[in-house]
Amino acid sequence: MNGDRRRILSVAAVVLAAGASSRLGRAKQLLNFGGKRLVRHVVDAAATAACSPIVVVVGAQAGSVLEALAGSQTNAVENPEWREGIASSLHRGILALPEQVDAAIVLLCDQPAVSPALLRSLVATQRNTGKAIVACRWNGVVGPPVLFLRERFPALLALSGDVGARSVLESEGDGVALVEFPDGAFDVDTPEDWARWQARSKA
Repeated sequence: MNGDRRRILSVAAVVLAAGASSRLGRAKQLLNFGGKRLVRHVVDAAATAACSPIVVVVGAQAGSVLEALAGSQTNAVENPEWREGIASSLHRGILALPEQVDAAIVLLCDQPAVSPALLRSLVATQRNTGKAIVACRWNGVVGPPVLFLRERFPALLALSGDVGARSVLESEGDGVALVEFPDGAFDVDTPEDWARWQARSKA
């Protein structure tokens, strides 16, 4: 099985960008990051890492997010049920992938440190280890971005409510390969988070 798993050819990206950013008080997807919107930064990282297709799940502020994505090679999918939680967005993103996709990297729109090099490392680690899931790790935490082989898509589709892929990672245990991502600790949930990242990036 590991030999087969190492022959993945087509890696897609699913970018979850449907939330309302209630704790931040404004749409995190639209924060100005290096001259572009934060969601566009994540999408461009996926494109540079040769992920294809790139599916972006939108919900709250859908019109403005779509405007930020104008000109990018993305397939935007609207999630009318975005208020029900992140699982519904995962479902929309995974179901939008074509059958020929071998794996998908699930990304959040609020991790400004995501880079093409990190995403390439996830793919390389999968090919080197043959593991069905490759996740990032920082400060003892295992989380996104996460690469899932197609054989794990049903587990993502079985999630419900405001539950992300963490439960899938936990059930996999030692079956998850890890890529160190120290800056994964920086996500943007509150104004303080954004201020910390801006201060750090200017240091």
